[in-house]
Amino acid sequence: MAKLKPRLARSGLSNVHPVVIAHERDAKIKRLAGKLDRVLVDAPCSGLGTLRRNPDVKWRQTQVGVAELNVKQASILDSAARLVKGGGRLVYATCSILDEENEGIVEQFLATHPDFSLLPASQVLEEQKIQLEMGDYLKLYPHVHNTDGFFAAVFQRNKVAAKAASEESEVADVAE
Repeated sequence: MAKLKPRLARSGLSNVHPVVIAHERDAKIKRLAGKLDRVLVDAPCSGLGTLRRNPDVKWRQTQVGVAELNVKQASILDSAARLVKGGGRLVYATCSILDEENEGIVEQFLATHPDFSLLPASQVLEEQKIQLEMGDYLKLYPHVHNTDGFFAAVFQRNKVAAKAASEESEVADVAE
């Protein structure tokens, strides 16, 4: 959180309210369910996109470790989805270049969340007048973009489905 404040100041953003969430069942999640316009999931990942700066990371990763991260990534993305209101956007990001941490998680999420659709990164970048050729995902590579390896997918929540999910959530809260 300490690194975030200077970055926000440089960006000129004043309407960002970072909240640290301890885990997927944190009480803050219930209070914010279905109320947020934008949610960013900066998912824990293997860090294999940072090999140029951290070459030793390749020796610290295993297939088992990545599989364990995949479970966490899917769980965090699932929990974050509950926060997004109808018409709102959810961004899933990693500093990994592995398909199983990126496209694999996105495909799994879309298969289990019919109230969300993928917004092509090319469309989102164009809306922001950013001249960067991308397809469905934002994928940056050290050898192409002179950056760390980075991935992002943008989802938008369907307004009608979100309302139904919100009402369902309220009924579940009353039942507890």
